[in-house]
Amino acid sequence: MLNILWTAFFIVSFLAAVVQWAFMGNTAIFSEMANQLFSAATNAFQLSLNLTGMLCLWLGLLKIAEKSGLTEFLAKALRPLFNVIMPEVPASSPAIGSIVMNMAANILGLDNAATPMGLKAMEQLQAHNSHKDEASNAEIMFIVINASAITVLPISILMYRHLQGSTNPSAVFVPILLATSCSTLAGFLAVAFVQKLRIFNRTVLIYLLGLIALVGGLCALFRHLSPQARLNYSETFGNALILLFIFLFLLVGCVKKLNLYETFIEGAKEGFQIAVQIIPYLVAMLTAIAVLRYSGVLDGIVWFFGKLFAWLGADTDFIPALPTALMKPLSGNGARAMMLETMQNYGADSFPAFVSSVMQGSTETTLYVIALYFGAVKIAKTRHAVPCALFADFVGITAAIIFSYMFYEG
Repeated sequence: MLNILWTAFFIVSFLAAVVQWAFMGNTAIFSEMANQLFSAATNAFQLSLNLTGMLCLWLGLLKIAEKSGLTEFLAKALRPLFNVIMPEVPASSPAIGSIVMNMAANILGLDNAATPMGLKAMEQLQAHNSHKDEASNAEIMFIVINASAITVLPISILMYRHLQGSTNPSAVFVPILLATSCSTLAGFLAVAFVQKLRIFNRTVLIYLLGLIALVGGLCALFRHLSPQARLNYSETFGNALILLFIFLFLLVGCVKKLNLYETFIEGAKEGFQIAVQIIPYLVAMLTAIAVLRYSGVLDGIVWFFGKLFAWLGADTDFIPALPTALMKPLSGNGARAMMLETMQNYGADSFPAFVSSVMQGSTETTLYVIALYFGAVKIAKTRHAVPCALFADFVGITAAIIFSYMFYEG
């Protein structure tokens, strides 16, 4: 599937460029696409270098957590659930602890911690994979949940809205939480259906109710806070959690009498190795995304949907936010740029900017995550990972539009 998408990006982009050159008089289109192609290749390498530091930091700390038994302790809380959704992974596998840490970091909006922990989890899951070039059921479940992960604290989105002059930056908090919850649930159910997992039982229901209670409680709490209080709490809480994670890892390591420095270096070396391995996969995906973005294909899709919804007689106020939705599965930086552009063109408190912000927080950069995580363990055959993840994206974006209409108070 990934091979088909990657090839299609280049073919469709080239055809779109030919149309612009031949029929629209855009004689600079080929030069612009070529420049963006080369720039994307350079940026992919630079991105890997930038990621190296974070990988070394968090995998060093995660090694301390593993050897101190902290990840095993956390894994026990979710082991009954993993026995159902990842039955081929042994209960004693260290992968479960890494997955729990990754999910916790994602839920709390700690992207810098979530990615290294997720890459470590993929490496550990690969140890249980009998077909090394093909994604296992457990790896696909993890990837899809990760690519649609619930984000409780969308700190960066709130800060961008604040910097763009919004009078109520945190107004998007509740719709983002609800939309990303729908995305994660859709991805989980899609994978469970394809893999024929028996998820309709008491164990899964208990965890699902716990998640619903968490989301509902946070929605209720934040709706009773003032806009400024929501922004302050989100920013302070997020940064405090990063330092709390580090302090907790080191404290437990001290209690277990580990050599913290040597253990950290051991894990950091693994982070460097992973950073080198993912470079070719990032170059491949980011160059394909670059030519797709600058060929005019995405603009054409937005134009088509605008005409379609207008013909159907539906409200089209959300159409200016669609570039963010189209870019989100492809590129985090691209989607962020689209969101900021929407804010600048329509106003930070406008409905298009509101929808764009909710879309930005509703899903993850799916194809980037898939290329990054599968690339780290050299998996070429992704099986049903891509369609299930894109289905979760579709549900998340649709939910973002619906909840935006419900919660916007402009």
